[in-house]
Amino acid sequence: MGEIVQTALRMIYPPQCLLCREMVETDFGLCGPCWRDTPFLGGLVCDGCGVPLPGDNAEEIAHCDACLTRPQGWDRGRAALLYRDNGRRLVLGMKHNDRNDIARTGAMWLARAVKPLLRPHMLVVPVPLHWMRLMSRRYNQSARLAEALASELGLSYCPDLLKRVRRTRSLGRMTGAERRKLLEGAIRMHPGRRHRIAAGRPVLLIDDVLTTGATLSACAEVLRAAGAGTICAGVLARAVRED
Repeated sequence: MGEIVQTALRMIYPPQCLLCREMVETDFGLCGPCWRDTPFLGGLVCDGCGVPLPGDNAEEIAHCDACLTRPQGWDRGRAALLYRDNGRRLVLGMKHNDRNDIARTGAMWLARAVKPLLRPHMLVVPVPLHWMRLMSRRYNQSARLAEALASELGLSYCPDLLKRVRRTRSLGRMTGAERRKLLEGAIRMHPGRRHRIAAGRPVLLIDDVLTTGATLSACAEVLRAAGAGTICAGVLARAVRED
């Protein structure tokens, strides 16, 4: 009976490309042209921030100049996409247009990217939104991505381990230093969730996009102070400077 219902639904609502809405073979996928034009990350990337590096060996451990000069606040990081072209369209659709279907598919892409970072008993944690922003948007896109990723990887998930206790203005157009200054004291540990990272439990911190890394670093600082073990970062898309 279930298969009949599924077949009927597919006839009425055929699967569509996440970007252009052309028909595709499976749910939550991209058509051929959109897949070709989506900047997936592969090959050699920085083990700290996930930025692409020259080279094809994805298993090699290397770091970009920026992470060698100023290490990020977390230990290791990965991204599924570059934040440009279709990568940017997907992130903005998930962030502003209530596209939970993008979060579900993005979690599958991100699961492959973060595979080298996984540790036993790792806890998946999203970057938090301030409650006022959450009320206006109605959802936290990073939490949706994190929840879908935890399900995909079979890991535990804690949506409210971190709290954003001060609403900050938009971080766009700010330098990394300005963002770090603005975020000082803005993120705290939920007092009733501290036990979830007891005994140095490793954490996989999830956000939609990484630009300067200031927000993820602020979250990692709180987690480390609360006793978390290895802290890794996973983002759907990674911004890079276009020279």
